[in-house]
Order: sequence, then structure tokens, then C-alpha cells
Amino acid sequence: MSHKGRLEGKTAVITGAGMGLGEGIARKFVDEGANVVLFEISEEHGQKVADSLPKEKAVFFKGDVTDLSSWQDVLKTSLDKFGSLDIVVNNAGVVHRSGPSHEVPRSEYDRIMSINVSPLYLSAQVIAPHFTKQKHGVFVNISSISAPRPRPNLVWYAGSKGAVSAITKGLAAEFAKDNVRCNAICPVVAETGMIENVLSVSGGDSPEGRALLTKGIPLGRFATPQDIANAACFLASDEASFITGIELPVDGGRALN
Repeated sequence: MSHKGRLEGKTAVITGAGMGLGEGIARKFVDEGANVVLFEISEEHGQKVADSLPKEKAVFFKGDVTDLSSWQDVLKTSLDKFGSLDIVVNNAGVVHRSGPSHEVPRSEYDRIMSINVSPLYLSAQVIAPHFTKQKHGVFVNISSISAPRPRPNLVWYAGSKGAVSAITKGLAAEFAKDNVRCNAICPVVAETGMIENVLSVSGGDSPEGRALLTKGIPLGRFATPQDIANAACFLASDEASFITGIELPVDGGRALN
């Protein structure tokens, strides 16, 4: 008996799909039968992931998540290549170097807010009308456990993710009448390239710094791209058809502390 994937017949746009969590989500979605458009600003990283996936299931799209025309073009790419668009995963994000909040440069604050928050506005502008017209669609937005439980030294990052969570819930309430669902995932620190910045206040990525962070996670480890991909797959699937407006912690119990 052949396995039917949980996302069989669906098409997803995944931002920041060239590495880290986005790459993990893209691989999981393809494994579960989805077609994926890898929305990535780095041609090197995005094309590399696309080349490693079946060419009939994945296409690389070079674009900037903070640019309206990129969103218009990625919708067109999805429809031209796969004939549909059902899911958007707003995953692309950046974190500032941990440190005293009053010392974070304005340029870094602006970058954090632009890359972490504005894609939700732009995807709502461009993709939501497509979803509401077809009377189905799913947004999965990657927030952070630092949204509901902010900590010192990463305050502006937490603030940007607080916006992601609030926007997700507001759009969920607004679009529910058209059967468009919006949910957020709140990961704890994950095994990605962001660890260096998260640990910078304690001297960078070191065994000591990692031990200090892990101590605050009851299950005793960082998140992996697979952990987040599994949650994203569930929320994007029909199994979650009655779930909208939630913040799903994937945090090993970090929010309990």
C-alpha cells in the first residue's frame, strides 16, 4: 500500500528556504508530497537546496521578502510552475547580536523589524486575496518562544517576534470567514546559523554558552530544523483544519521556566 503524504497535492511557498529551519521545512514538505517554491535571497543556498530535491517537486525563486514585487512574482511562479498555491510559510528571519538593549544600533533594529515583520504585511497584501478568492489557504508564521517569554539582551528580536504572533492572531480572526488559517510556531533556540548571535553576550558559540542556554530548556537540548518542520507540516495539513490563531511552542518546555 503506497504512502500518501500529508501534504499531497498542495503547493507551498517557504521563505528563507536555503538553510536552517527553512531548509528543514522544505525537505519535510516534499517528503509529505507537497510542491515547494523555495523563496530565498541567496542564489547559492536556495539553488543548492532546490538541486537536492526532486526537480518536479521543488523550484528555487530568488527574491527579497521585504519587497512587494518579489511577493507578486513568487505567487506568479507558484501558479505557473505548479498551478496552485495553498500554503505560505513565513520563515525568513534574522536575530541581532545579544547585548544591552540600549546599545543595539538603529540600523540593526530597523533590519530586524523589516525582515522579521514586513513579510507578514506583504504576504497578506499579495497572497491573502488569492487565498480568500479560492476559499482556502494556510499561513504558517515562524515566531519565537521569546515572543511570549522575552529575556534580557535579545529584546528587539523578541519584540519583532511579538509582532509576528500578534499579527498572526489578528489575521486568523480576519480571514477565518474565508477558510484561510493563520498559525504561528514559537521555537526555542535552534541548531542553525543564528546560534552565534544568540550566544554573543556570553562570548560566542562555546560549550559553556550552549550549556547555559540548554539549562533553561527542560528537555535538555536545542530545537532542530526537523522539530520545527514537523510542527509546520501538521499546521499546514488538513489534520489541523480546525486550528487557527494559535502560537504553538516547540521549545522543549522552555516557556515553563
